[in-house]
Amino acid sequence: MKPEHLPTFTVEPWVVREPRLDMDAMGQTESVFALSNGHVGLRGNLDEGEPHVLPGTYLNSCYEVRPLPYAEGGYGYPESGQTIINVTNGKLIRLLVDDEPFDLRYGTLRKHERVLDMQAGTLHREVEWESPAGRAVRVKSTRLVSLTQRAIAAISYEVEVLSDGSDGNSATDGALLVLQSELVANEQLPGRNEGDPRLDTALDDVLESEQSRAGQTDATLVHRTRKSELRVGAAMDHEVTGPDGVQISSDANEDLARTTIIARVKPGQTLRVVKYLSYGWSSRRSLPAIYDQVRAALAAARYTGWDGLVSEQREYLDDFWSTADVEIDGDAELQQAIRLATFHVLQAGARAERRCIGAKGLTGDGYDGHTFWDTETFCLQVLSFVAPDAAADALRWRQSILPQAFERAETLGLKGAAFPWRTIRGHECSGYWPAGTAAFHINADIADAVRRHVHATGDTQFELEVGLDLLVATARLWRSLGHHDSEGNFRVDGVTGPDEYSAVADNNVYTNLMAQQNLRYAAEVAAKHPRSAARLGVDSEEVASWRDAAAAMLIPFDERLGVHPQSEGFTSHKLWDFEGTAAEHYPLLLNFPYFDLYRKQVVKQADLVLAMQIRADAFTDEQMRRNFAYYEGITVRDSSLSACTQAVIAARTGHLDLAYNYLGEAALIDLHDLGGNTDHGIHIASMAGTWSAIVLGFGGMRCDADGLSFAPVLPASLSRVSFGLRWQGRQIRVTITPGEAEYQLVSGAPMRLRHHDEPVALGDDPMTLPLPAVEWVEPVEQPYGRAPHQRG
Repeated sequence: MKPEHLPTFTVEPWVVREPRLDMDAMGQTESVFALSNGHVGLRGNLDEGEPHVLPGTYLNSCYEVRPLPYAEGGYGYPESGQTIINVTNGKLIRLLVDDEPFDLRYGTLRKHERVLDMQAGTLHREVEWESPAGRAVRVKSTRLVSLTQRAIAAISYEVEVLSDGSDGNSATDGALLVLQSELVANEQLPGRNEGDPRLDTALDDVLESEQSRAGQTDATLVHRTRKSELRVGAAMDHEVTGPDGVQISSDANEDLARTTIIARVKPGQTLRVVKYLSYGWSSRRSLPAIYDQVRAALAAARYTGWDGLVSEQREYLDDFWSTADVEIDGDAELQQAIRLATFHVLQAGARAERRCIGAKGLTGDGYDGHTFWDTETFCLQVLSFVAPDAAADALRWRQSILPQAFERAETLGLKGAAFPWRTIRGHECSGYWPAGTAAFHINADIADAVRRHVHATGDTQFELEVGLDLLVATARLWRSLGHHDSEGNFRVDGVTGPDEYSAVADNNVYTNLMAQQNLRYAAEVAAKHPRSAARLGVDSEEVASWRDAAAAMLIPFDERLGVHPQSEGFTSHKLWDFEGTAAEHYPLLLNFPYFDLYRKQVVKQADLVLAMQIRADAFTDEQMRRNFAYYEGITVRDSSLSACTQAVIAARTGHLDLAYNYLGEAALIDLHDLGGNTDHGIHIASMAGTWSAIVLGFGGMRCDADGLSFAPVLPASLSRVSFGLRWQGRQIRVTITPGEAEYQLVSGAPMRLRHHDEPVALGDDPMTLPLPAVEWVEPVEQPYGRAPHQRG
């Protein structure tokens, strides 16, 4: 599974360093080096803008509408989709040295290094370049997207003249430097790869100018999207320090604002510019309001100053890492990758504030910027335990789109809410109904995220104000979608589970188990808050019907094989010809018709195995072992969501080395570009799954109404794993070493937890407890050629 070409990242614990420019990996590094706060996202493009693979400046949920054409339409098909747009680019700082553009494709590149610092939350770059005329300069830039001031990004840009030119100029003349700091709307976008549904739809020239203004050191552009009619504001201002005689001017037109800074700089002197950027958008606010909004945010940033923004960023991240850091001893590459994963998950949701968390965050426009079910199942799994405010806001966003979900359910002839399979602002954007409309499990995934968040935080007010709405709406969906058969079973037929290589199947085990939990929890919360439930029209009879459906839920089991079929009849399908499938024919969805995939035993991503992760209570230990062995043999991991889940269950069933290998695949998905599409954005859910592989897998963590439990294990290749989490107002750290585990209550009131099913009282003093011996288990096999890369 390793690619032939790897970028030149060094392995360091807290930074991702590219010690030299790697043109072949530029698209990948643009994604890896992307900075975001959940509201504003800047891809890691070079300051001067070119060369690039994909320019990208994004605002969360700022999209354009596009038609969804069908060769043959059908009732209920969405008529239009939503695509995230590249908004006004404020990253650009172009440099001319004695009339020579600073362009890495020309002249001599002496040094080029970029460093993503995950403790500081900055991207630093240092370049030494000699122009074709022989003039040498050193450029240092540091970029941040503020985690404390939501609308703000900032860049510190320094140019030092290193030597005279070869054209006879004297040392006293120095170099004539011209910096052009820009805001650019409607950038030309590169062509896209055709035929890969994981990528995006290019939309060009989507912004219509409404206002452009410039002062001496500042400028503002306001645009409106042509079809979605969203208003976007971008503003910039500058602080300049350097030799005497610096000249500054600004101008603006419809799609371009430019501040030009001119200075003659002698060898050894430095010209420094701090560029402040402010972004905002709205579907409702007026032009003057958006203009004033971005100008006010810009003024606040200038008041704070560069040093203040850097200090605030570090303080924010110090607090975050004090809980969220995962420490690994024995694998330095994995240590770096895990911290990068956690950092990107934080960036995706930290300041999203009641907007969605997309599959790529704000690091690229893959999947059109859409959010899917994996937000709740993978990302919120992390955020509820390390950044609970961000998780709560993501669920408040789901609550805000309930009207669209109610409308969609009505269109489909169902009660309750049918949440969209893929969306930006709440409308269904999937034009492929077997994997989209039929994947109703997203409704139960949202309910599960509510349940998990309430358990993790103890926030019963959130349960009442947000959770109840979501639980009632989703429970009504299941009661409407399923039915009791003649034998008394409650069936959910014709649905698609997480595995997109099986579609429109009856009684998918994952879907049914998640629906069962949804119904039970909705009944429990409605009974806890009867007056609020009554205002939603819930009565005792409806609650009883939810409980009846949950109790009668059909969970298929193949007695002959002793395993759960992924869905009813699945284990009777013909096996896929794995040995006859060439390596270059993966992923299968790009090389075989879905019809062929749907009728064979071949699994794109963990489905039944994911059910065992989330609903472990529904399986015996023996069933879990047999199921895992069976599905390992037919799961090809054509989805980045698979390895992390397989890591969790591998750890829980005693396959510790295999779990370690899967952890490595999940963690390195983007650092090694294992999917071949990191250039279109980071795989946020796989990044989140890396945390889950450690905490739920090696930590054995489970949480429910009875509290928090752990069943730690440690693979032989690692000498120590330590992770932290927040639990109902407390901060806890768990450290696993060979033979024992330590539980430390870092802050908060004493509590009780379970260690390998034994109750433990945790107070001021850390508790060190022995680990049970790991029993030998029969090895499992993967499909031919699809085993994970061996680590260690």
